[in-house]
Amino acid sequence: MPAIMKGFIERLLQPDLLAIQAAGSKASWKVFKGKSARVIMTMGMPGWFYRWYFGAHALKLLKRNILHFIGIKPVRSTIYGMIEAVGVEKRQQWLREVEALGHQAS
Repeated sequence: MPAIMKGFIERLLQPDLLAIQAAGSKASWKVFKGKSARVIMTMGMPGWFYRWYFGAHALKLLKRNILHFIGIKPVRSTIYGMIEAVGVEKRQQWLREVEALGHQAS
């Protein structure tokens, strides 16, 4: 996971921010309950190989240990692999796909 994303999540979950709401004497970590997310990953290796051989370990970590922990469910994912090896047309197609996913979610 990129360091800037880790920093964003850590800052978001700091107790002095509104993201963590006190419920009596205990803090509720499920402040994002009822929210959903889509994680879009890009990588140099083929996406199917990452899922099959590596078990999508970083994606699972993000889903289970961070997003599900704070109440975000469901978490959908999209993986684009071999990004350095494709041409401009394929990248444009991927951008259109991601844009369509955004329109579907809104």
